[in-house]
Amino acid sequence: MSIANRLLLILIYFTSLLGQSNGFLNPLPSSISTNNISTEIPSIFVQRALKKSKLCSSKSEQIASNTPVLPNLKNNYYLLRHGQSTSNVAGRISSARSLANSTKHGLTALGYEQGKKSAKELLRLLQDISDDGSKRVFFYASPFARAKQTAYACLDGLKELQSDVEKLDISIDDNVVLEDGLMERFFGRLDNELLETYNYVWPVDMYDITHKAFDVESVSEVTKRMQETISKIDSQHERDNIVLVSHADVLQITQVYAAGLDNVGKFSQYRFDNGEVRFMGRNVDTLPEAKPLKTVDKGK
Repeated sequence: MSIANRLLLILIYFTSLLGQSNGFLNPLPSSISTNNISTEIPSIFVQRALKKSKLCSSKSEQIASNTPVLPNLKNNYYLLRHGQSTSNVAGRISSARSLANSTKHGLTALGYEQGKKSAKELLRLLQDISDDGSKRVFFYASPFARAKQTAYACLDGLKELQSDVEKLDISIDDNVVLEDGLMERFFGRLDNELLETYNYVWPVDMYDITHKAFDVESVSEVTKRMQETISKIDSQHERDNIVLVSHADVLQITQVYAAGLDNVGKFSQYRFDNGEVRFMGRNVDTLPEAKPLKTVDKGK
Protein backbone atom coordinates (compact mmCIF):
# COMPACT_ATOMS: atom_id res chain seq x y z
CA MET A 1 0.00 0.00 0.00
CA SER A 2 1.37 3.43 -0.91
CA ILE A 3 2.31 6.02 1.69
CA ALA A 4 -0.54 8.24 0.45
CA ASN A 5 -3.08 5.47 0.99
CA ARG A 6 -1.65 4.69 4.44
CA LEU A 7 -2.01 8.33 5.44
CA LEU A 8 -5.55 8.42 4.07
CA LEU A 9 -6.50 5.30 6.05
CA ILE A 10 -5.23 6.99 9.21
CA LEU A 11 -7.32 10.04 8.35
CA ILE A 12 -10.38 7.87 7.72
CA TYR A 13 -9.85 6.10 11.05
CA PHE A 14 -9.70 9.26 13.12
CA THR A 15 -12.52 10.86 11.15
CA SER A 16 -14.62 7.78 11.87
CA LEU A 17 -13.94 8.12 15.58
CA LEU A 18 -14.93 11.77 15.44
CA GLY A 19 -18.06 10.90 13.48
CA GLN A 20 -19.11 8.30 16.04
CA SER A 21 -19.00 10.89 18.78
CA ASN A 22 -21.47 12.91 16.73
CA GLY A 23 -23.68 9.87 16.10
CA PHE A 24 -23.11 10.17 12.37
CA LEU A 25 -20.28 8.12 10.91
CA ASN A 26 -19.25 4.59 11.89
CA PRO A 27 -16.00 2.77 11.13
CA LEU A 28 -15.67 1.31 7.66
CA PRO A 29 -16.86 -2.32 7.62
CA SER A 30 -13.97 -4.79 7.86
CA SER A 31 -15.45 -6.74 4.94
CA ILE A 32 -14.93 -3.80 2.59
CA SER A 33 -11.55 -3.78 0.84
CA THR A 34 -9.29 -0.82 1.62
CA ASN A 35 -6.85 -1.45 -1.22
CA ASN A 36 -8.24 1.42 -3.27
CA ILE A 37 -9.83 3.39 -0.49
CA SER A 38 -8.44 6.69 -1.77
CA THR A 39 -10.78 6.44 -4.76
CA GLU A 40 -13.76 5.39 -2.62
CA ILE A 41 -14.70 8.16 -0.22
CA PRO A 42 -12.45 11.21 -0.47
CA SER A 43 -15.55 13.31 -1.15
CA ILE A 44 -16.69 12.77 2.44
CA PHE A 45 -13.84 14.92 3.62
CA VAL A 46 -14.32 17.42 0.81
CA GLN A 47 -18.03 17.68 1.62
CA ARG A 48 -17.36 18.18 5.32
CA ALA A 49 -14.89 20.92 4.56
CA LEU A 50 -17.32 22.59 2.16
CA LYS A 51 -20.14 22.35 4.70
CA LYS A 52 -18.05 23.91 7.42
CA SER A 53 -17.02 26.75 5.14
CA LYS A 54 -20.66 27.17 3.97
CA LEU A 55 -19.67 26.69 0.34
CA CYS A 56 -21.72 23.56 -0.33
CA SER A 57 -23.43 24.63 -3.58
CA SER A 58 -21.12 22.04 -5.09
CA LYS A 59 -20.94 19.75 -8.04
CA SER A 60 -24.41 18.22 -7.55
CA GLU A 61 -26.19 21.51 -8.22
CA GLN A 62 -24.16 21.97 -11.40
CA ILE A 63 -25.05 18.46 -12.56
CA ALA A 64 -28.69 18.90 -11.53
CA SER A 65 -29.03 21.82 -13.92
CA ASN A 66 -28.24 19.37 -16.75
CA THR A 67 -30.67 16.68 -15.57
CA PRO A 68 -33.78 16.49 -17.80
CA VAL A 69 -36.83 17.91 -16.05
CA LEU A 70 -39.68 15.50 -15.40
CA PRO A 71 -42.34 16.58 -17.93
CA ASN A 72 -45.90 17.52 -17.07
CA LEU A 73 -47.81 14.39 -16.14
CA LYS A 74 -51.36 13.33 -16.98
CA ASN A 75 -51.91 11.57 -13.66
CA ASN A 76 -51.55 12.10 -9.91
CA TYR A 77 -48.79 10.19 -8.13
CA TYR A 78 -48.47 8.99 -4.54
CA LEU A 79 -45.28 7.61 -3.05
CA LEU A 80 -45.57 4.81 -0.48
CA ARG A 81 -42.57 3.36 1.32
CA HIS A 82 -42.70 -0.29 2.33
CA GLY A 83 -43.44 -1.23 5.94
CA GLN A 84 -40.86 -2.61 8.34
CA SER A 85 -39.08 -5.60 6.79
CA THR A 86 -37.07 -8.45 8.22
CA SER A 87 -33.93 -6.86 6.80
CA ASN A 88 -34.78 -3.61 8.61
CA VAL A 89 -34.97 -5.54 11.88
CA ALA A 90 -31.73 -7.38 11.11
CA GLY A 91 -30.12 -4.02 10.43
CA ARG A 92 -28.83 -5.01 6.99
CA ILE A 93 -28.83 -3.30 3.61
CA SER A 94 -31.02 -5.28 1.21
CA SER A 95 -30.62 -4.26 -2.42
CA ALA A 96 -29.46 -7.34 -4.38
CA ARG A 97 -31.26 -7.72 -7.70
CA SER A 98 -31.72 -11.43 -6.93
CA LEU A 99 -34.36 -10.37 -4.37
CA ALA A 100 -36.74 -9.33 -7.14
CA ASN A 101 -39.78 -11.65 -7.27
CA SER A 102 -38.51 -13.62 -4.27
CA THR A 103 -40.07 -13.90 -0.78
CA LYS A 104 -36.87 -13.00 1.06
CA HIS A 105 -36.79 -9.91 3.32
CA GLY A 106 -40.55 -9.50 3.39
CA LEU A 107 -42.63 -7.61 5.95
CA THR A 108 -42.73 -8.21 9.66
CA ALA A 109 -46.10 -8.25 11.43
CA LEU A 110 -45.53 -4.60 12.30
CA GLY A 111 -44.61 -3.88 8.68
CA TYR A 112 -47.90 -5.34 7.47
CA GLU A 113 -49.83 -3.17 9.93
CA GLN A 114 -47.89 -0.10 8.77
CA GLY A 115 -48.84 -0.86 5.18
CA LYS A 116 -52.45 -1.42 6.16
CA LYS A 117 -52.61 1.86 8.13
CA SER A 118 -51.23 3.77 5.15
CA ALA A 119 -54.65 3.33 3.51
CA LYS A 120 -56.19 5.95 5.80
CA GLU A 121 -53.58 8.58 4.92
CA LEU A 122 -53.82 7.69 1.23
CA LEU A 123 -57.57 8.34 1.32
CA ARG A 124 -56.96 11.69 3.00
CA LEU A 125 -54.54 12.65 0.24
CA LEU A 126 -56.97 11.45 -2.42
CA GLN A 127 -59.70 13.56 -0.86
CA ASP A 128 -57.53 16.67 -1.32
CA ILE A 129 -57.63 16.24 -5.10
CA SER A 130 -61.02 14.53 -5.43
CA ASP A 131 -62.46 17.46 -7.38
CA ASP A 132 -60.07 17.18 -10.32
CA GLY A 133 -61.95 14.27 -11.89
CA SER A 134 -59.40 11.56 -11.01
CA LYS A 135 -61.58 8.69 -9.86
CA ARG A 136 -59.45 5.57 -10.38
CA VAL A 137 -56.57 4.28 -8.25
CA PHE A 138 -53.83 1.91 -9.45
CA PHE A 139 -50.93 0.34 -7.55
CA TYR A 140 -47.43 -0.20 -8.96
CA ALA A 141 -44.80 -1.83 -6.75
CA SER A 142 -41.16 -2.79 -6.69
CA PRO A 143 -40.81 -6.57 -7.21
CA PHE A 144 -39.00 -6.83 -3.84
CA ALA A 145 -41.19 -8.75 -1.36
CA ARG A 146 -41.41 -5.94 1.19
CA ALA A 147 -42.79 -3.47 -1.36
CA LYS A 148 -45.20 -5.89 -3.01
CA GLN A 149 -46.54 -7.03 0.38
CA THR A 150 -46.97 -3.40 1.46
CA ALA A 151 -49.06 -2.68 -1.64
CA TYR A 152 -51.39 -5.56 -0.79
CA ALA A 153 -51.48 -4.52 2.88
CA CYS A 154 -52.60 -1.04 1.82
CA LEU A 155 -55.28 -2.60 -0.37
CA ASP A 156 -56.44 -4.64 2.62
CA GLY A 157 -56.70 -1.42 4.58
CA LEU A 158 -58.71 0.23 1.81
CA LYS A 159 -61.17 -2.67 1.83
CA GLU A 160 -61.78 -2.06 5.53
CA LEU A 161 -62.44 1.59 4.71
CA GLN A 162 -64.87 0.82 1.92
CA SER A 163 -67.48 3.31 3.15
CA ASP A 164 -64.88 6.11 2.94
CA VAL A 165 -63.87 4.94 -0.52
CA GLU A 166 -67.49 5.12 -1.65
CA LYS A 167 -67.87 8.63 -0.24
CA LEU A 168 -64.99 9.75 -2.46
CA ASP A 169 -66.64 8.03 -5.42
CA ILE A 170 -63.39 6.39 -6.48
CA SER A 171 -62.65 2.92 -7.83
CA ILE A 172 -59.59 0.98 -6.74
CA ASP A 173 -57.93 -1.64 -8.91
CA ASP A 174 -56.91 -4.42 -6.53
CA ASN A 175 -54.23 -5.75 -8.87
CA VAL A 176 -50.65 -4.76 -8.06
CA VAL A 177 -48.44 -4.23 -11.11
CA LEU A 178 -44.82 -5.19 -10.40
CA GLU A 179 -42.44 -2.69 -11.97
CA ASP A 180 -38.68 -3.32 -12.09
CA GLY A 181 -38.03 0.40 -12.35
CA LEU A 182 -39.20 0.79 -8.74
CA MET A 183 -36.58 -1.58 -7.31
CA GLU A 184 -34.39 -0.55 -4.38
CA ARG A 185 -31.32 1.55 -5.09
CA PHE A 186 -28.44 -0.90 -5.57
CA PHE A 187 -25.73 -0.51 -2.95
CA GLY A 188 -23.02 -2.55 -4.66
CA ARG A 189 -20.41 -3.95 -2.28
CA LEU A 190 -22.26 -2.49 0.68
CA ASP A 191 -25.22 -4.82 0.09
CA ASN A 192 -25.93 -6.97 3.16
CA GLU A 193 -23.66 -4.77 5.29
CA LEU A 194 -24.96 -3.03 8.42
CA LEU A 195 -27.39 -0.16 7.82
CA GLU A 196 -24.87 2.23 9.32
CA THR A 197 -22.71 1.91 6.21
CA TYR A 198 -25.26 4.09 4.39
CA ASN A 199 -23.24 6.85 6.05
CA TYR A 200 -20.40 6.25 3.60
CA VAL A 201 -22.73 7.01 0.69
CA TRP A 202 -25.33 9.62 1.64
CA PRO A 203 -22.90 12.42 2.57
CA VAL A 204 -21.13 11.99 -0.76
CA ASP A 205 -24.49 12.00 -2.58
CA MET A 206 -25.00 15.57 -1.39
CA TYR A 207 -21.74 16.59 -3.01
CA ASP A 208 -21.72 14.45 -6.16
CA ILE A 209 -24.86 12.77 -7.52
CA THR A 210 -22.81 10.82 -10.06
CA HIS A 211 -20.47 9.08 -7.59
CA LYS A 212 -20.40 5.28 -7.52
CA ALA A 213 -18.24 4.60 -4.46
CA PHE A 214 -18.39 0.91 -3.47
CA ASP A 215 -20.16 0.30 -6.83
CA VAL A 216 -23.41 1.85 -5.60
CA GLU A 217 -26.07 2.98 -8.03
CA SER A 218 -25.58 6.74 -8.27
CA VAL A 219 -28.31 9.26 -7.50
CA SER A 220 -28.11 10.35 -11.11
CA GLU A 221 -28.77 6.79 -12.29
CA VAL A 222 -31.76 6.41 -9.94
CA THR A 223 -33.13 9.73 -11.18
CA LYS A 224 -32.83 8.58 -14.79
CA ARG A 225 -34.59 5.26 -14.24
CA MET A 226 -37.38 6.90 -12.25
CA GLN A 227 -37.90 9.44 -15.01
CA GLU A 228 -38.18 6.58 -17.51
CA THR A 229 -40.42 4.51 -15.21
CA ILE A 230 -42.86 7.32 -14.42
CA SER A 231 -42.98 8.41 -18.06
CA LYS A 232 -43.81 4.83 -19.10
CA ILE A 233 -46.55 4.47 -16.47
CA ASP A 234 -47.95 7.90 -17.28
CA SER A 235 -48.36 6.97 -20.95
CA GLN A 236 -50.66 4.09 -19.94
CA HIS A 237 -53.13 6.19 -17.94
CA GLU A 238 -55.25 9.30 -18.24
CA ARG A 239 -56.29 11.35 -15.19
CA ASP A 240 -55.77 8.45 -12.79
CA ASN A 241 -54.23 8.18 -9.33
CA ILE A 242 -51.07 6.09 -9.30
CA VAL A 243 -49.56 4.71 -6.09
CA LEU A 244 -45.86 3.88 -6.42
CA VAL A 245 -44.76 1.46 -3.68
CA SER A 246 -41.01 1.41 -3.36
CA HIS A 247 -38.03 2.02 -1.08
CA ALA A 248 -36.70 4.95 0.94
CA ASP A 249 -33.83 6.16 -1.26
CA VAL A 250 -35.79 5.65 -4.47
CA LEU A 251 -38.85 7.53 -3.21
CA GLN A 252 -36.83 10.32 -1.60
CA ILE A 253 -34.86 10.86 -4.80
CA THR A 254 -38.09 10.76 -6.80
CA GLN A 255 -39.89 13.30 -4.63
CA VAL A 256 -37.10 15.91 -4.68
CA TYR A 257 -36.51 15.36 -8.40
CA ALA A 258 -40.21 15.77 -9.22
CA ALA A 259 -40.40 18.86 -7.00
CA GLY A 260 -37.45 20.46 -8.77
CA LEU A 261 -35.07 20.72 -5.80
CA ASP A 262 -31.84 22.35 -6.98
CA ASN A 263 -29.69 19.52 -5.57
CA VAL A 264 -31.27 16.07 -5.81
CA GLY A 265 -28.33 14.77 -3.77
CA LYS A 266 -29.96 16.25 -0.65
CA PHE A 267 -32.76 13.66 -0.85
CA SER A 268 -31.67 12.03 2.43
CA GLN A 269 -32.88 15.12 4.31
CA TYR A 270 -36.48 14.24 3.35
CA ARG A 271 -36.64 10.73 4.75
CA PHE A 272 -39.73 8.50 4.47
CA ASP A 273 -40.74 6.43 7.49
CA ASN A 274 -41.84 2.83 7.05
CA GLY A 275 -45.37 2.76 5.65
CA GLU A 276 -45.44 6.51 4.99
CA VAL A 277 -47.28 7.80 1.94
CA ARG A 278 -46.92 11.24 0.35
CA PHE A 279 -48.35 13.06 -2.63
CA MET A 280 -45.71 13.62 -5.31
CA GLY A 281 -45.75 17.38 -5.75
CA ARG A 282 -44.23 19.33 -8.61
CA ASN A 283 -42.67 22.26 -6.75
CA VAL A 284 -40.38 22.62 -3.72
CA ASP A 285 -43.21 24.04 -1.60
CA THR A 286 -44.75 20.55 -1.54
CA LEU A 287 -41.70 19.02 0.16
CA PRO A 288 -41.74 18.37 3.92
CA GLU A 289 -39.34 20.30 6.10
CA ALA A 290 -35.74 19.24 5.50
CA LYS A 291 -34.08 17.53 8.45
CA PRO A 292 -30.32 17.17 9.06
CA LEU A 293 -28.85 13.87 7.91
CA LYS A 294 -28.59 11.37 10.77
CA THR A 295 -27.44 7.80 11.16
CA VAL A 296 -30.24 5.41 10.20
CA ASP A 297 -31.52 3.36 13.13
CA LYS A 298 -31.68 -0.41 13.14
CA GLY A 299 -35.20 -1.62 12.39
CA LYS A 300 -36.20 1.25 10.07
